[in-house]
Amino acid sequence: MTMMTEAVPRTTLDPAKFRDPDRTANGQPRAAVTLGRLSTLWFNTGTLCNLTCTHCYIESSPANDRLVYLTAAEVAAYLDELDGGDWGTEEIGFTGGEPFMNPEFAAMLEDSLRRGYRGLVLTNAMRPMAKCAEALLELRRKYGARLTIRVSLDHYSQALHETERGRRSWAPALEGLRWLAGRGFQISVAGRTFWGEPDAKLRAGYGRLFATHDIPLDSGDPAALVLFPEMDAESDVPEITEACWGILDKRPEDIMCASSRMIVKRKGAARPTVLSCTLLPYDGQFELGGTLGEAARTVKLNHPHCAKFCVLGGGSCSAQS
Repeated sequence: MTMMTEAVPRTTLDPAKFRDPDRTANGQPRAAVTLGRLSTLWFNTGTLCNLTCTHCYIESSPANDRLVYLTAAEVAAYLDELDGGDWGTEEIGFTGGEPFMNPEFAAMLEDSLRRGYRGLVLTNAMRPMAKCAEALLELRRKYGARLTIRVSLDHYSQALHETERGRRSWAPALEGLRWLAGRGFQISVAGRTFWGEPDAKLRAGYGRLFATHDIPLDSGDPAALVLFPEMDAESDVPEITEACWGILDKRPEDIMCASSRMIVKRKGAARPTVLSCTLLPYDGQFELGGTLGEAARTVKLNHPHCAKFCVLGGGSCSAQS
């Protein structure tokens, strides 16, 4: 029996923080990150989802269409831009919402794989994915390990997973993960650290789960089991200054916005736009333009997620976590 674990207490964010893109609340120069090699290009296929999770950073639900479905043609236009430049891109990532709900998702995923990129799909592995089983199997046959499916299991216990994702969400997700594993897909699992358990305990718990269900994943491998730092824009967190790189022994080129961008299409917009990363879909200061060329510029770390998830938490959404 799994003991329920309390979430880590939080303190409220100082309202003076993250107001000025250039200076922190105490007047120090704010840290910034410049795009180097665009290793991963993300597409948000739309915010509609079959679930309404308690702490979804993007507020996905069956009713939220603030980010509408991208089309395969819109995705292709950005892939064309990649193909025509020296971007160094290796991986195309797809997130949502639930990507498998987008009716053109299989086509855009195959387009990415056909062009030689690795594909990474973030999914809850439930009914929308099951409805695409035939198309997925064909992609697995054609492209093998170039396609990775990352399944969200928020905790290794049913009780805590369903605290986040709702009743009756555990069994279908686990069944989807087992289906993928049994058919030879390249898979990984995304968990969360919301309940404050030590990393070693979390990895041990997932290890037992994987062993019980014959899921061939090493829970000690941070690329196979990605444990995401929690994000809470209202919880207090230090601002990152230019001096912090040396103090924290961190490098700006290791932060996610140094190597990735995300494409979204806002409801009512005529065309998609490029954002600095996957974490900030609604904050206009991180909207960088309509093309990759326009978006190849410096990003000021002017949001709590920049500090807590990326710099202090060391988080990354790519397959190379």
